[in-house]
Amino acid sequence: MGLIRLIAAPLRTIVRFPLFQLAVVVAILLLLQAAAENSIFGKIFDGLDKLVAATVALSSQLFEVKSFTRSGLTAGLMIGYVYLACLLILFILRIAAMAVVDLVGWSNAFGLRNTIARERGIAAYRAWVPLERIRPTNVPQAQWEESFAWPADNRPPYPPLAQRAWRGLLSYAVVILGVAVLLQVFSPFPVLTWFGRLTQRLIG
Repeated sequence: MGLIRLIAAPLRTIVRFPLFQLAVVVAILLLLQAAAENSIFGKIFDGLDKLVAATVALSSQLFEVKSFTRSGLTAGLMIGYVYLACLLILFILRIAAMAVVDLVGWSNAFGLRNTIARERGIAAYRAWVPLERIRPTNVPQAQWEESFAWPADNRPPYPPLAQRAWRGLLSYAVVILGVAVLLQVFSPFPVLTWFGRLTQRLIG
């Protein structure tokens, strides 16, 4: 496992580079566009084209869209939608890979349970060390661990997933609203007006 991580480290660095990701997205778009119309890739590109056209039409109802803005929106939305689709696919593949590794470790398939456990134990120890550094000397390690890392009832020391998701959405909404107010007041872009028109369109 350590050797695999060592070999994969340069590849992961390249994959995380934004320009490389943009090049991959553009290559996917060109591949979809060059595909035959009756093929699966051709139908995917046709659906993407209709989605982008619908989004541009909705944008034209919120603010004035001229030729330059229309071309920029078309290219940007195509790249953005493909990028989001790739992120979703990678997220699903990551969850599936983690599930497979868990199954391999649980069933001890190919004798990899000890290797997987050792790797995860090292990761858990590295995560524990910063918390252990601030433990007072008069507090036993078991009590410290039970209070902040692994409670006695085996419940995680953090809120449930739904609560964390709502907090994240609320924080994003507050940030977006703050940026929209600043743009509305200090820039020529009436973002709040656009949001109001979009809300009316969605409700009406």
